[in-house]
Amino acid sequence: MHHVHASLKTLAAVGLLAWVTVAAAQPRTTNGILTDEKGMSLYVWDNELTAPGKILCTGPCTITWPPMLAKKDAKASGDFALMPRDDGTLQWAYKGRPLYHSANDKQPGDHKGDGFRGIWHLVKP
Repeated sequence: MHHVHASLKTLAAVGLLAWVTVAAAQPRTTNGILTDEKGMSLYVWDNELTAPGKILCTGPCTITWPPMLAKKDAKASGDFALMPRDDGTLQWAYKGRPLYHSANDKQPGDHKGDGFRGIWHLVKP
């Protein structure tokens, strides 16, 4: 049983790496909500309102809510900013709020994370 648990951890880490290595251009508005360039929905987390300018979704949180990372040459403009994460990567933020994907969204237009526990929300500019 212990071996199976280690394998699950490895799978989770591999899945996380798949998300984390996808750095994206500035978010855009698609059908009234913020998305990445592939049309995947973006979310904000109300808990981060308690610590303006800080990213609180780290570690296990990022398995379900992968951060929307910026490409190395990304330039922030307008309501969009780049916030540094603990690992040195940059995460897109909208009006000071870090942006995340939902691991439960499988294709463009999905928004399964909206309203999760009442504290995760789609971003509607």
